[in-house]
Amino acid sequence: MSDFSHWQQKAAKLQFPNAIVIQGERLQAASGATFACISPIDGSVLVEVPACSEQDVNLAVASCRQTFASGVWSELAPARRKRVLQDFAELVKAHTEELALLETLDMGKPITDSLKVDLPASVRALAWHAEAIDKVYDEVAPTPSNELGLVTREPLGVIAAIVPWNFPLLMACWKLGPALATGNCVVLKPSEKSPLTAMRLAELALEAGIPPGVLNVVTGTGPEAGEPLARHMDVDGLVFTGSTGVGRHLLSLAGQTNMKRTFVECGGKSPNIVFPDAPDLDKAAAAAAVGIFFNQGEVCTAGSRLLVHNSIKAEFLQKVIAAGKNMQPGHPLDPTTTMGALVDKGQLERVLGYIEKGQNEGATLALGGAQAMAETGGFYLQPTIFDGVQNSMTIAQEEIFGPVLSCIGFDTEEEAIAIANDSQFGLAAALWTANLGRAHRVAKKLRAGSVWINYYDGGDMTAPFGGFKQSGNGRDKSLHAMEKYTEIKATWINLAD
Repeated sequence: MSDFSHWQQKAAKLQFPNAIVIQGERLQAASGATFACISPIDGSVLVEVPACSEQDVNLAVASCRQTFASGVWSELAPARRKRVLQDFAELVKAHTEELALLETLDMGKPITDSLKVDLPASVRALAWHAEAIDKVYDEVAPTPSNELGLVTREPLGVIAAIVPWNFPLLMACWKLGPALATGNCVVLKPSEKSPLTAMRLAELALEAGIPPGVLNVVTGTGPEAGEPLARHMDVDGLVFTGSTGVGRHLLSLAGQTNMKRTFVECGGKSPNIVFPDAPDLDKAAAAAAVGIFFNQGEVCTAGSRLLVHNSIKAEFLQKVIAAGKNMQPGHPLDPTTTMGALVDKGQLERVLGYIEKGQNEGATLALGGAQAMAETGGFYLQPTIFDGVQNSMTIAQEEIFGPVLSCIGFDTEEEAIAIANDSQFGLAAALWTANLGRAHRVAKKLRAGSVWINYYDGGDMTAPFGGFKQSGNGRDKSLHAMEKYTEIKATWINLAD
């Protein structure tokens, strides 16, 4: 049996989660309403999922509030909370194949990426923050001998976590790791485009020993479920990963209601800058192709703007085109596939619209640009590269969130920096050079939350992740992520009496 057949057979036998989880119970929406969870692989309906509304959100938040107040999790000894979260991480790891298959069927990414990228990183996010629980200390302020000043961190309370459809499980774990480690209770709302792993994650949390009500999951659309969650007066913290437009809206909702602590990680239009002294142009070209075509370009840090010095631009672009030709879309359950399907028909049409706009504005289509594998009923797109792009063009300014690369030439270091920073976004950037001074000089001037040198998409759980400008605020990953989920309290004690 081929590996492709193996995954097809496993998919045919897979049991799909079809219930939300509140206070440890698997429930349907109070209204009984459902929506179809459609696979982008072939347009088929995988399962009907509860379509939650404000009534369900209220129930989930009330459950979290009661659980938090009980202290069953928030006041659990750090070493014990650590052990439970470690068990949770191990249980997720034990269900790697099931969760990877759910992820691939639900949002279209290649099964190899789900297995080798998403699942290990998700487990790592949970396990790393679990391990940090009893390694983070509070502070003692420098005081006179007759006073004692304590600086402590306390959990916010009830956290609303709204996560996107491109990395559903990983983004959930980026939020859950630090939120649960610091003693909070969480209402998790996945995107309606990819809800399956979130529902299964809640079931595994209970199995691992996380008390009922600590992690509740509701499914549904943004207007029907997400907005009531963001508006809720009994939610203490709101964390979000997704588009900049939605992020701005959520910030406004928090301001209109109870000023809940709100952290949003939003879009990007990341520049990937190649100088003529790059140490290995072949390696840089391969990285540029992966940087935009990995996960079908549905990545907030995708290197969607390729800035190349004009002295090497023609040669380098041909290398990128050659690498892109080797990343044609294929069936996501085939382990040899490197690029899968876009998440749904709407996203496919949106990306095709940007491709048309790029041509209308004068950019030259150098590769791809058309739908692929239409006969499957799925939502596939050829890897697409534009040459002759001006940074003022729509395709260079707006986040496309698809496999579309804009190549822009430059002549000087100063010009490259100016082009790179000429964006509303500031999530990530990369540069390729053998000049150590240039590497430090340019990295310092790039307005981005992550800068990679002679590399694309570097970092691990030890490095914070987040953006400048309209790419958001706050940070995921590292110890800095735990700051979002706590309040700082100063306690001053008079020792004289």
